[in-house]
Amino acid sequence: MLSCEEGKLSNANWQQNCLVCVHRLVDVDESQASMKLFSCQSCGQVLFFENTYCESCGHRLGYCTETSRLLALESAADDKGWLAIGDGVDAPLRFLCTNAEYDVCNWLVPEGSADSLCVACRYNHVIPDLTKAGNQELWRRLEQAKHRLFYSLLLLNLPIPTRAENPTGGLVFNFPDDPENGEGKVMTGHDEGIITIALREADDAEREKMRVKMGEYYRTLLGHFRHEVGHFYWNILVRDAGNEKACRTLFGDHTQDYGMALQQHYENGPPAGWQENYVSSYATTHPWEDFAETWAHYLHIVDTLQTAVAFGVAVSPTVAKDGSLSHAFNFDTYAATSFKELLVAWPPLTLAVNALNRSMGQPDMYPFVITPTIAEKLRFVHDLVHGLPLVPVAPAPQ
Repeated sequence: MLSCEEGKLSNANWQQNCLVCVHRLVDVDESQASMKLFSCQSCGQVLFFENTYCESCGHRLGYCTETSRLLALESAADDKGWLAIGDGVDAPLRFLCTNAEYDVCNWLVPEGSADSLCVACRYNHVIPDLTKAGNQELWRRLEQAKHRLFYSLLLLNLPIPTRAENPTGGLVFNFPDDPENGEGKVMTGHDEGIITIALREADDAEREKMRVKMGEYYRTLLGHFRHEVGHFYWNILVRDAGNEKACRTLFGDHTQDYGMALQQHYENGPPAGWQENYVSSYATTHPWEDFAETWAHYLHIVDTLQTAVAFGVAVSPTVAKDGSLSHAFNFDTYAATSFKELLVAWPPLTLAVNALNRSMGQPDMYPFVITPTIAEKLRFVHDLVHGLPLVPVAPAPQ
C-alpha cells in the first residue's frame, strides 16, 4: 500500500523565571506525570517533555521509556554513563541515545540494551544531510514530533516491529531532502512500513505554503507522523489481523483503485456534505486515507486530553446553565477502555481552547466537528488499539 501526502525564547532568564512560577503554582505528582509535564527529582522544578537540562538546578535530563518518566541524571564516576538521581551508586548505569550529541534526542537507551540508540531513534533509516546548513535544526523538529508519536505508541502498548523483525513490513523512517537539481520533490507517505516525511515539512514557512495550497485547516509535523503511522497500523491491526471486513463496513471498500481515487480527489475536491461522514476533506479520498485521518485524530484526542489531565484543567462555562459544557479532566486517557469517556470529555476542552485561541487572534486548535458517524469511526480505532471486540456498525456511505 502506498499513500501520498496531503523559536527558541530569546531570554533564558525569562524562561527560567516562568518555569519557577509554574513550579510554584502546579504541584506535580511524579506518579501521575504525563506528556510535557514532569518534575525534577533533584529540585522539584517542573519539566517538559523536550527539556534536556533542568533550568533550575542544571542536571542533565533523560526520558526513560521503561517508566515513562523524565529523569534527572548525574555523571557516573568514570564519566562513561549516567546515574538517575535517587537510584544510588550501585544502580545500573544509564546511557543517553547517541543522537543526543546532535541535540535531537533526550531519551535514554533502555536499561540493559546493547543498542546505542533509544527506542525511537533506532527506527531511523535516512536522516538529513547534516553537512548542509540548517538541516540539523530541521531534523531536531522532526525528531521532536516523532518522539511524541513514540510516546503515544508505547503508552498504548502497540506493536512496533522493526525492519529486522519484519523485513517486508516493519516500521522505518526516512527524512530525505528534495533533489538539489530541482528534478521532482520528495513525497510524504507510507509504503509497507516505510514512512517518508519530506524534510521541507520541518520548515514552517514551506509547510504553511503547502497548507494554504492544499486548502487544509492545519498542517503539522506531528499530524504527518500520526497520519502516516495510521497507514502502518492499518496493515498491522486490520489487514494482518483479519479485520478487513469489519473495517470495510465502516470506512468503505479499500480495494478501489487508490491512484484513481487520489486523482479524482485533486481534480474534483471532496463531495458535498462530506463533513457529516469524514473528519477531514482528505479523508474522503479513499478508505485508506479515511482510516489514517481518523487514526491521527484519535491520537490527537487521547494525547491532548492527557495534557489537560496533567494540568488539572476543568471547564465550567457559566453561560451553559445545563452543565453540558462542564467537565473536569481526571482520568487516564491512554488506559481508558471506555471510548465514551473520551468522547464526552473532548468537546468541552476543544470549545474552551478554541475560544482561548481566538482571544489571541489565532486559528482554532481543533476546527473539526465529531458527528455520530465520525464518532463511530473513532470508536473503531479505539477498539482496535485496545484489542476490544469490534462492534457491528451500519455500512459506510458510498
